[in-house]
Amino acid sequence: MKTEETIHTLALTRIPGLGLIGARHLLQAAGHATILFRQTDNLPDLIPGITPRTLEALKEHADNAIRLAEAELEFAEKNQITCLTQQDEAYPSRLRECDDAPLALFYRGTADLNRLHVINMVGTRHATDYGKEICRNFMHDLQELLPDVLIVSGLAYGIDIQAHRCALECGFDTVGVLAHGLDRIYPAVHRQTAVQMLQQGGLLTEFPSGTNPDRQNFVRRNRIIAGISDATIVVESAEKGGALITADIAESYHRDCFAFPGRIDAPYSAGCNQLIRNNRAVLLQSAEELIKAMNWDVQPTAPATIQRQLFPELSDEESTICKLLEKHSDGLQINTLVVETNIPINRITSILFELEMKGVIRTLAGGMYRLL
Repeated sequence: MKTEETIHTLALTRIPGLGLIGARHLLQAAGHATILFRQTDNLPDLIPGITPRTLEALKEHADNAIRLAEAELEFAEKNQITCLTQQDEAYPSRLRECDDAPLALFYRGTADLNRLHVINMVGTRHATDYGKEICRNFMHDLQELLPDVLIVSGLAYGIDIQAHRCALECGFDTVGVLAHGLDRIYPAVHRQTAVQMLQQGGLLTEFPSGTNPDRQNFVRRNRIIAGISDATIVVESAEKGGALITADIAESYHRDCFAFPGRIDAPYSAGCNQLIRNNRAVLLQSAEELIKAMNWDVQPTAPATIQRQLFPELSDEESTICKLLEKHSDGLQINTLVVETNIPINRITSILFELEMKGVIRTLAGGMYRLL
């Protein structure tokens, strides 16, 4: 169901000249997108730093932007597409942590975008038999070791589509991040795989319907692939390419990056070998190595009730956090804890540290916490 805040958040992305960073700053300053559209005349008082040009753009284009937003939400509703804003719990929490995260995403599928373990596999559009075999073997091994992983890629030719297809084959949910609107599939030859992913994963984009797969959109798409994931895995890449851009972005987000090595004379292994040589990616040879490097090889732990008996002297805030985590055995992201407990982020960070020192909780990848 579309809310006024969702409409206005989408409308904010349609104001010409504002851009993502400008829109994000405005939204943070105002607190709610609706304020920006309903109290435009009062914005100089509410947001002292707002520029005359920004104010003029909001006044001039507000009506049209709202109409476009309403039309987009109608299209989404007719096509079983969910619009996720950063205020929605289903919005990818890992991505929300990134400074350039989209204000809104369009998603169609069945997968939980906040799965406990999320990785992306990317690489060259000119995948070799070696690269395809890596994808296949890696997925089959991962299926035996950690079958709950969400696999993300870009639905492109080569390694991307191979990763999606191998994930489907092994029973993983897999999400394709698109460089265009959800009214089309590019490349069209991947439509059958994309349709299958709707029932075993999904399709995700920040672009509204009618958006073509223009070249610049792929770079923007890559930041979502990196930001939604705990780790980026580069399978094959030439010395330059989109996979290396994704690896760069993952590094800027302080996310883990891995690369499969290749022959020194293989052109589509040059990029991977370069990442490893420059210590910008960890050399990866198996699914088991990934799990160990990510500290995902945790052993089954005792029930949370035993831990509470071991540490009975918890503060009220610590008890509140523990009771909430007890209801979510897979863990919760720190932003969700802040919202659910109403404890400020700077305070909850120190509380979580204390709880971990006491052996009550464990820190997981992606800013997740769970009871031991």
